[in-house]
Amino acid sequence: MSKNVLKDQNFASWIYIARTRDAIVKNRVKELNNFDLSIRQCTILMVLDALGENSTPAELSRWVFREQHSISDFLKRMERDGLIRRVKDLDRKNMIRVTITEKGRKAVHDIKKLGSIRKIMSSLTKEEHQQLRAILEKLWDKALEELGINKRPIFPSS
Repeated sequence: MSKNVLKDQNFASWIYIARTRDAIVKNRVKELNNFDLSIRQCTILMVLDALGENSTPAELSRWVFREQHSISDFLKRMERDGLIRRVKDLDRKNMIRVTITEKGRKAVHDIKKLGSIRKIMSSLTKEEHQQLRAILEKLWDKALEELGINKRPIFPSS
């Protein structure tokens, strides 16, 4: 790579963000291989666990920042794998709710025990975590603004 590229601070920062994310994801994928789970399945299960029972595919698509049709297809595959259940809402027949199965709950339990994310992220102090979140939120908000998206989801409480 040309060193001239790194002279542009915007592009250099983008490279640092992208390669850091990729390295963290590779660590997570390495762990998840032991449980026969993909990073996408892990993400969906963790979001479902955080949001609670009876989430909708629309909520999930907003949280993982994917198109709703992509999430719907992926949820069908996760249901075939026995990790989740898609259930018609009794009050609103055209709405689907997503719940975690017992197999999915075991997977969430196993995922939470994995250490790569905790090990990597614990290298930051509490103050650095707050700074990082503030910077990432600022970038997230600007990216959404550039896409013409005005409403951003609120993170579920931990």
